[in-house]
Amino acid sequence: MIGSLPMLRGLTGFSRDWLRSDIPAGLSIAAVGLPSAIAYPAIAGLPPETGIYASIVAPIAYAIFGPSRLLIVGPDAASMSVLAAAMGAIVAADPTSGGDRVAIAAALALGVGVCYLVAKLLKLGVLASFLSRPILVGFFAGVSLSILVGQMGRFTGVKIESDGLISPLVEMLAKSSLIHWPSLILGLAMFALLWVVRLFPFRIPGPILVVIISVALSAIFDFRDQGIAVVGDIPRGLPSFFLPPFHEMPLDKLVIGSVAIFLVSFGSGIVAARSFASRTGDEVDANQELVGLGAANIAPGLFGSFPVSVSDSRTAINLSTGGVSQVAGLVSAAALIAVLVFLHGALRILPIPALAAILTMAAISLIDIPELKKIWRISRMEFVFALIAMWGAISFGVLNGVIVAIVATFVYLLRQTMFPRDGLLGRIEGRHGFFDLKRYSEARPVPGAAVFAVQGSILFYNADYVRIRLTSVAKELPADTKCLVLDASAITQIDSTGATALEAVAEILVKRSIIFAFADLSDESRAILERAGVIKMVGAENIFNGREEALRTLIGDIDQIGNAAPTGNAP
Repeated sequence: MIGSLPMLRGLTGFSRDWLRSDIPAGLSIAAVGLPSAIAYPAIAGLPPETGIYASIVAPIAYAIFGPSRLLIVGPDAASMSVLAAAMGAIVAADPTSGGDRVAIAAALALGVGVCYLVAKLLKLGVLASFLSRPILVGFFAGVSLSILVGQMGRFTGVKIESDGLISPLVEMLAKSSLIHWPSLILGLAMFALLWVVRLFPFRIPGPILVVIISVALSAIFDFRDQGIAVVGDIPRGLPSFFLPPFHEMPLDKLVIGSVAIFLVSFGSGIVAARSFASRTGDEVDANQELVGLGAANIAPGLFGSFPVSVSDSRTAINLSTGGVSQVAGLVSAAALIAVLVFLHGALRILPIPALAAILTMAAISLIDIPELKKIWRISRMEFVFALIAMWGAISFGVLNGVIVAIVATFVYLLRQTMFPRDGLLGRIEGRHGFFDLKRYSEARPVPGAAVFAVQGSILFYNADYVRIRLTSVAKELPADTKCLVLDASAITQIDSTGATALEAVAEILVKRSIIFAFADLSDESRAILERAGVIKMVGAENIFNGREEALRTLIGDIDQIGNAAPTGNAP
């Protein structure tokens, strides 16, 4: 039974009846995926057959090792842009030995696959959530602009040598007299066709129409003789085993590039996987996806291709056409093998401007304007971080843009936790629990005591802030205050710097003869405070299970306190 093998989870419970759905779905996936498989390699300066190879071997590997029934892997524009940047860094580091771009791409694919498997061993599926949705949206918008600029040469037939965003535009203006107008007209016409298909319902997807029409026109008018660039020779038949010469490549650049591609492809891939899973009611196991996507990258690396990720368009086609298992992915791979064998001549005369039109439309689809509007509406700060990620990809290049996106994520996380919510708590007559004195005007302090709550960890980057807040409270307590109770129920972690901060507060309270007590302190935090000597300073007898127990013991007055209030009542 196929379903009994854990490595074939995408085929669990396979039945012959599924073929009625999976075969049409697989053929549709191949039809939709073929144009992008030919076009996307151009982003990284790779020959078109590498995209077809990736679209053959990656789905086969994922069908064997991947956990999902419906996800389809393949080339995607964002990962290709990061790949192009990583390849550029490797070539620049050693121009004499880095000329074989196919070997570099294959080495990076293997590197990305190893990153996936290492992440699986370390159970780092949580990395899928590391790049937040706003930062991914902004980063992809920046990547799309880079892709759009990169298509100018393919549209116009002009060789653009400068990099970045503005420099290629300036160079294009300077070389405007060299524009090959038939190429530009063809490219714009195919782009217009894609827009028409996008605006009006067609049974045939736009990229397929573009390929069919442009190949037909190329055969009729002999575009190559007219000066319009075409794809040219594509190897016939199946991809062959290929082991990249790692010893000829700079290892540091290879590792950095692999990690960058891994972060972007896994982050965007899991976002896509969860989006599709929400439609089908399935759950996404990020740690198990690490295995499937790792295999889906190692396979192209061993057959002269490049890294892949979850393909939005192919997965969407699989869902819309009723695919029920990974058999659809296997059928799509078989169909592309047939294309290589039997439609080899048609692919040779496919015009490059038509591929530029497909890439341009793919790049535009990466700019998620509705999502940017939604982020703006929900959180201005998250919108700013989305713009930072976009600016990083545009200003520093795609590879450095990944670093900017990661740094922006760190800054965002730090900002969210650097100033933990806190406040003095009091009681409201006739109501149970404790309430923030600033939020509830009717709340009154507990006579003879102070209860202070901190919501968030006390770590090295915010310990000074917490110390200042607690110190200011300690210095302003009335002279008749017997104790200050720190409500630690929402403190998830304390490090050595946090322990030092609390020790400083304890010293101030000792000088004022005020007891410093802890309520609902976690075992982990208590262990840290014990090793730091804070528990010894305040006294182990002043560690309590809850606020009520602390007040009952220290001041003997629990009138109107009652049980702990719901979390929403505390700050």
